[in-house]
Amino acid sequence: MSTASVERPHGERPMITAANRLMDRNPGYRVEIIEGQLPVSPPRDVPHARALTEFMRPFLAAELDDGPIEVLQGVGLWLPTGTEDYAIPDLVVVDADLVDHLVENNCYDPVAFRLVLEVTSTNWKADLKTKVAAYAEAKIPVYVIVDRKHQRLHVLTEPAGSEYGGHRIHSPGESVTLPDSIGAKVTVDVEAILRAGRSQQVSD
Repeated sequence: MSTASVERPHGERPMITAANRLMDRNPGYRVEIIEGQLPVSPPRDVPHARALTEFMRPFLAAELDDGPIEVLQGVGLWLPTGTEDYAIPDLVVVDADLVDHLVENNCYDPVAFRLVLEVTSTNWKADLKTKVAAYAEAKIPVYVIVDRKHQRLHVLTEPAGSEYGGHRIHSPGESVTLPDSIGAKVTVDVEAILRAGRSQQVSD
């Protein structure tokens, strides 16, 4: 599990207030705060949701969500990159005591996160660059990116500073066994995940 921990911040929260206002005005949109910026993502399209479902299958088959570990979607992750920074990964593998690690604004301390996953959409550059640095700073042990734009799957490990020391890129036809640190032996089929996520809506 991650060894990073963040202290509960104090004071006014103008960025969080703005983010929550945006979400209230745009139901279904995902609003995050990363390095003081407010990236806004539209609701998931169907292929995006299918890729998530396909990725979850081997986790459920390994019974990874039945015990001290949970596999969840849309959980807020408090980030150490700014006083109000947080992200909402598409999928996370977390310790089952996650509720004990609430920071604020329905976001949780990265110490309880074992893996985060992002499925790229039109804002794919954020997943491949900005969030790599943010999740590394949070010391998330494993960051997986389903890169629908380039039809690849990235597995990043060994966070150090704002980078990951390990970065393996996998193509269709490969099977990838994820690091043991997530809590079980889980192997994913790259082709099946990318095929599920293919969409004509993903563009430059």
